[in-house]
Amino acid sequence: MTTDDVLLAADADGVRTLTLNRPKAYNSLTIELKERLLAALRDAAADDTVRAVVLTGTGKAFCAGQDLKEHVGLLQAGDPAPLRTVADHYNPIVKAIVDMPKPVIAAVNGPAAGAGAAFAYASDLRIAAESSNFLMAFANVGLGPDSGAAWTLQRLIGYGRAAELMLLARTVDAEEAQRIGLVGEVVADAELAQRAQTVAAKLAAGPTVAYSKIKGVLTLAAESTLDEALAAEEEAQGALGKTADHTEAVEAFVAKRRPNFTGA
Repeated sequence: MTTDDVLLAADADGVRTLTLNRPKAYNSLTIELKERLLAALRDAAADDTVRAVVLTGTGKAFCAGQDLKEHVGLLQAGDPAPLRTVADHYNPIVKAIVDMPKPVIAAVNGPAAGAGAAFAYASDLRIAAESSNFLMAFANVGLGPDSGAAWTLQRLIGYGRAAELMLLARTVDAEEAQRIGLVGEVVADAELAQRAQTVAAKLAAGPTVAYSKIKGVLTLAAESTLDEALAAEEEAQGALGKTADHTEAVEAFVAKRRPNFTGA
């Protein structure tokens, strides 16, 4: 890995930080960056030493979305790649984030637009810098939402607000984003990286098997009947009750000590 890489990966305390690294282009998404990010997310999911993931960007932006210069150039050349990118890249990336069997934190260090914003919406937690903002600008270029934004955004802030942000392509600053539930926490720009690492390290030290089940049950319950949600909760509790982490937590509670979770 070098600082010239379009994607940087670093591990610390069970946390893998994936950093979009095209700062001069506001971390906009080229084919290379999309393919690298997808591979990195899949690697993180499969690596048992990784117990939490942070997604962030280098420089002044989190991610400006699709690199339109590359997009237009390929369209003008008659290359079919731009028409395949939703199926080949964006959909798999969002699935990799949502299905990640460990927590994903978006550390939104600056403007997040289009697919970049959608990646943040798909994450489990969002911590935003004061200078950050969010923009669903698809309508401005005659397109509809992609990267799961139609699914994730309205689950965060409701249909009405999601429709407003998409139809009007209105920018939401960090303060409003927290007020409407788009992000959970806003911190000073200089504090973002450390705060994200602190939260991620706390999660990495926790019962990661339980976190995976929690994510799965929440996703299912978002569009299931009560009976289906109850059945999913029952299955999850039955499986989690047999884990070493649950036994350790109970023993630690009785002994009045801090549990040592191993993810087993």
